[in-house]
Amino acid sequence: MAKIKKDDLVQVLTGKDKGKQGKVLEVIPKRDRVVVEGINRVKRHLRAGQFGNTEGGIVESEAPIHISNVAVVDPETGKPTRVGYRFEEVDGETKKVRYAKASGKELS
Repeated sequence: MAKIKKDDLVQVLTGKDKGKQGKVLEVIPKRDRVVVEGINRVKRHLRAGQFGNTEGGIVESEAPIHISNVAVVDPETGKPTRVGYRFEEVDGETKKVRYAKASGKELS
């Protein structure tokens, strides 16, 4: 089970975008990478499509960064924290729940 999931608010720990926060757009578990909104922006030079479908030019988008370079933001303090798991009893069923190690608050 991945500790970082889509739509989590994360903070970058290292690199050119250190300290910035953003929402996870995509998780790539096979490569241990995540795509974060507004983080690691790169420019790609695209050739125009043959049938006029795509316009050529310079397109700016987010590139994946390694999952170890980001940490989930604690919902209580707004600072990066580690993620833990605990099992909670809900309506007679046992559920695995993610929580912030710093504050103990449950992560969505």
